[in-house]
Amino acid sequence: MHKITLSHGSGGKLMHQLIDSVFMKELDNKTLNQKKDSAILTIGRKKLAFTTDSYVVKPIFFPGGDIGSMAVYGTVNDLSVCGAKPLFISLGLIIEEGLDKSILEKIIKSIKLAAKRSGVEVVTGDTKVVEKGSCDKIFVNTSGIGEVYYRNLAVENIRPGDSVIVSGGIGEHSISVLSKREGIAFGTEVKSDSAPLNGMINRLLSSSGGVKFMRDPTRGGLATTLNEIVRSRRFGIAVNEEDVPVTRGVRQACELLGFDPLYLACEGRVIVIVSSKSAGKVLSVMRKDPNGKGSRIIGEVCGENKGFVYLNTTSGGRRILEMLSGDQLPRIC
Repeated sequence: MHKITLSHGSGGKLMHQLIDSVFMKELDNKTLNQKKDSAILTIGRKKLAFTTDSYVVKPIFFPGGDIGSMAVYGTVNDLSVCGAKPLFISLGLIIEEGLDKSILEKIIKSIKLAAKRSGVEVVTGDTKVVEKGSCDKIFVNTSGIGEVYYRNLAVENIRPGDSVIVSGGIGEHSISVLSKREGIAFGTEVKSDSAPLNGMINRLLSSSGGVKFMRDPTRGGLATTLNEIVRSRRFGIAVNEEDVPVTRGVRQACELLGFDPLYLACEGRVIVIVSSKSAGKVLSVMRKDPNGKGSRIIGEVCGENKGFVYLNTTSGGRRILEMLSGDQLPRIC
């Protein structure tokens, strides 16, 4: 393919092919090659985590959140899953000519509240205004810096027998955005799960040494993120369909529209891979937090089917969960 499509930015196979064939090929270095949510950098005697992300969600306001708070929480979570305490973020805005000032003020107030809730400060930024039609109302970029306090998180630590935990219902963010974008009602309002996870993750890592790895399942959802973890590894992951938390509203929407909730994005969930002997304690800690009260063990790491994720279905069968070429829903973050 010689043209960039929406699917190249949706978290699936095409995006990973683009990253490998263009970005990794030309920008190759030891830190970038780790492909973590945040780069881990050693400066003096300290280890710092550094991350960046851009947000182009449509619409910019949706049930449970908006582009401003989501940008803050997304950056905070990317730092947190790498074992870092988020400290400072930058704020870059690309604003379309003609945007109502009141909308911009509403977004900035949301960013302020989200930063306060997350315990971070916005310390620098940039603003650009482009001609009408050159962007969709407003795009947001946030970068973040945090200090690494837990240094034992790595895919290399994962072993067969480890438990896989997800912190709550999946797919709520995607369905929230879709319902607002298309004006579709599903009987039960589905709100985005967008939230900061640094508080829960800090308590989790402080209470248990059994955590091997963490990642937040954003673009591509749970199935895609698990595929990223097992990619080219000497282990596989088995997921039990009956144990995956899916709310009634998300399930109804998926049945109506033909979506698979396993591939729908989350913005306030975390996947935790932990030793089986520590799984109970980890689950207990997570469930005490408002953002983790729906936590469940959904599967385990296995020695067979290396490099694959498979689903033990409720009907007693088994199917491979492949990484999709693109995403079921574009422009959801």
